[in-house]
Amino acid sequence: MALRAYGVLKGKAIEVRLGAGTSPHYQVRIIDDTTDYRIAVNVKSQLPPSDVEFVMIERFQHPITAIVEAFPRGFKALERKPGSGALDFIRGNLFDRSEMRPLPFSLPGFDNDLNEKLDRVMQRAVADENALVYAFGERWGPEAGVKDKYFGFLPGNGIHDIHMNQGNSGQFVGDDGVYQDGGLLVQFPDQHEWTAIFLKFQSQAWHTDDKTGHSISAPKPPAPAPAPPKSGPTPPPPPPPTGDDPEGLVRIVAALVNATQSPEVEVVTLINTAPHDINLAGWALLDTQKKRLPLADVLRAGATRAIEIRQPLALSNKGGVITLFDDKGLKVHGVSYTREQARNPGWTLVF
Repeated sequence: MALRAYGVLKGKAIEVRLGAGTSPHYQVRIIDDTTDYRIAVNVKSQLPPSDVEFVMIERFQHPITAIVEAFPRGFKALERKPGSGALDFIRGNLFDRSEMRPLPFSLPGFDNDLNEKLDRVMQRAVADENALVYAFGERWGPEAGVKDKYFGFLPGNGIHDIHMNQGNSGQFVGDDGVYQDGGLLVQFPDQHEWTAIFLKFQSQAWHTDDKTGHSISAPKPPAPAPAPPKSGPTPPPPPPPTGDDPEGLVRIVAALVNATQSPEVEVVTLINTAPHDINLAGWALLDTQKKRLPLADVLRAGATRAIEIRQPLALSNKGGVITLFDDKGLKVHGVSYTREQARNPGWTLVF
């Protein structure tokens, strides 16, 4: 089924409420030029484990920001495809999966729970008269004659599902889809900065079908390491990748996307991080538009390889993503780059 009304809400944050109760959501009141909305952000999972995984990226750089910055204020429905402004945690290379950490929604102390992590960014957005919030998820309302139950504006109206919306389990499998993930981007124009917040339930799978967004039948990856405590030992690093969960087994470490030759000769450089050789037969590189370049041959343990890009694959100088998939269709690694990062001809980007 997927989400019914997926899109992005762009507006000014003016008021917030911390999540509380049995199904807590962090609430944000947003206004555009004429309308009030409420953003409802899950800070606790209905399925166990209850702690929600999150990553917050300050000084976020990704080609998605240039796309959504051009949108008018208010809600905009998004096509569920690359380049539309839609989010996809797996295919969009928005962040490093290993940086996600589960966090309780409420704990005693300062800045150590998910409510407070969200609040730190949103309070800054409220205080900054030029800051804009971009909330990705499913639209609800307007609810004729019904006041919003948190902020009291009329009619009730807003956006929820501000989290990953694929790889679900149980009763939520019907919400699966690709290019319909939720998330929050906050733009601070005066500082030329963006902050990104991405959320995922621990019950959701990382590897999903490219058409349906359903979980691919692969063993569940190890639970992410907890956030480091304020004091005491640092948690051990995550286990190394495996054939069943190959994220990071081979990494994209560099790309020449703006060559000086005519016609351009673009190059992507891979490194095998494993202590054993890897046969790349059946593997592929994908660009922003999901065009595929098949790979072949063996990549020796610890070795690098420069892959010359050929049609139909293309690396745009306007920004884009590069993704590596294995022969089972599982994502191994992905990177992104912006127009600004690609503006210097002849220089190789290092990721």
